[in-house]
Amino acid sequence: MTAYTGFDTMPIAGTWRAGSYGEVADDVNPYSDETLTSLPLANADDVDDAFRAAASAQRDWAATLPTERAEVFFRAAQVMDARKDEIVDWLVREAGGIRPRAEWEWLAVRAVMLEAVSYPTRSAGRILPAALIDGKENRVYRQPLGVVTVISPWNFPMQLSNRSVAPALALGSAVVLKPASDTPVTGGLLLAKILEEAGLPSGVLSVVVGKSSEIGDAVAQHPTTRLVSFTGSTPVGKGIAESAPLTKMSLELGGNGPLLVLGDADLEAAVDAAIFGSFFHQGQVCMATNRIIAVDSVHDEVVDRLTDRVRALTVGDPSDPSTQIGPIINDSQVDSILDKISRAEADGAEVRVRGARSGPAQRVLGPHLVLGTNEVATAAEEVFGPVATVIRARDEEDAVALANDTEYGLSSAVFTRDVDRGVRVAARIDAGMTHVNDTTINDEPNTAFGGEKNSGIGRFGGDWAIDEFTTDHWIGVQHSRRQYAI
Repeated sequence: MTAYTGFDTMPIAGTWRAGSYGEVADDVNPYSDETLTSLPLANADDVDDAFRAAASAQRDWAATLPTERAEVFFRAAQVMDARKDEIVDWLVREAGGIRPRAEWEWLAVRAVMLEAVSYPTRSAGRILPAALIDGKENRVYRQPLGVVTVISPWNFPMQLSNRSVAPALALGSAVVLKPASDTPVTGGLLLAKILEEAGLPSGVLSVVVGKSSEIGDAVAQHPTTRLVSFTGSTPVGKGIAESAPLTKMSLELGGNGPLLVLGDADLEAAVDAAIFGSFFHQGQVCMATNRIIAVDSVHDEVVDRLTDRVRALTVGDPSDPSTQIGPIINDSQVDSILDKISRAEADGAEVRVRGARSGPAQRVLGPHLVLGTNEVATAAEEVFGPVATVIRARDEEDAVALANDTEYGLSSAVFTRDVDRGVRVAARIDAGMTHVNDTTINDEPNTAFGGEKNSGIGRFGGDWAIDEFTTDHWIGVQHSRRQYAI
């Protein structure tokens, strides 16, 4: 088995080819600045070609037997097994993830492939009795949407593409995927290679890599698309929704995850979860623990434990097995993180631990531990970096109020030795996901992943993915002649 090649082209309308924009973009390793590949970018005409081919190929793809579609994803999981080292290596080099994080992403993508195996035969319609008309039979058929647009981010590029691509394809739709320009290979091209090797017909999946200023609107607003699945920042997601108000949207946007530590919590377990939640993949996770909200009785001990743990974290080359914190994805993201820390200090926050910049490209940013209020920049805003802010709460009621005092509502966590109490508190948090005695970072292929408020619309995973990526068609059958009033 030879390694995949051809990452200087993209699959558009059934053919791997260079983009037509006339400009080449270098895909670089964020740690070393090594050029991984150079890719001629796509333009709006390429996007139109992709959608036209997708609409044509989708009809035959939807007509295949459900088991034939299921077998593609079963084979895709087998391909992932055979190519695990190759996939993990790309995730380390292109996304800047430490090896355990890259291996976790490989596992998550594989799990979604296996979940997708079941989708073609789980997609079921209903037959309903007539409520008003004699002799009427109401059939509600579950049907593919048609063509789906997927726009994915750079932080978990393969997983956050595949969690929409796999169910949409498995349920009979075709897909046009625009991955982030920082991660074109792991976000799209590598996934396309895997599905192609697994037997996905040509034209059913196109990947367009290009500047958002050139192809962003063409992808998000193409008249052929029936659904836009977008994962990324809240401002961009709102802009997409406003630009195509009558198109179905599945949006997973920003987060500001609170982890509540109540007075009866197991503090060692809570600190373990907070360290993982705040610093996994350098904090570049939508579900990251942005805020650690500790009630007054345990606040100081939580801070002391966190201080020791944060200072002990190892930073450096993500390919080094000992590294726990690797590089930030790009320079502008580093600047954004440092700006939030600076503004938090200006508002009176204390930086208890301040990590330094390092690495060949100066994109490794050491971990930061900030003590402040819910109003300082590192707590009020999504940092998306290796920064944890600890906030003191008076009691449980105050901790819940602080947790909910944000525009976001994605993931959250509660630590208490009383599980029933934890569930009661969890139910009061305005979030799509809350974990009792666990970290804020959790993702399962068969559950309802998604957020509330400005964290998004819709849910990914399990039966919820079937709902998102199909549509209902009511077909009424009149078995006896109907007498009309006119």
